[in-house]
Amino acid sequence: MKRAIVGFHKDEKDDWVAELECGHQQHVRHNPPWQIREWVTTEAGRTKKIGNFLFCKECTRKAL
Repeated sequence: MKRAIVGFHKDEKDDWVAELECGHQQHVRHNPPWQIREWVTTEAGRTKKIGNFLFCKECTRKAL
């Protein structure tokens, strides 16, 4: 299920985590060449993603 991003924080490993409207969280790492998310490296980039949707695996799992 798609859920809106409402904020961000860093985890204990210093990786960025998106906070979703449903209360769940999802890592949004920039880890080339596997994950290219350069936008997560700047505050402006993260701010632009507020309101965008990510697929929430936890919500989908609960719905099944």
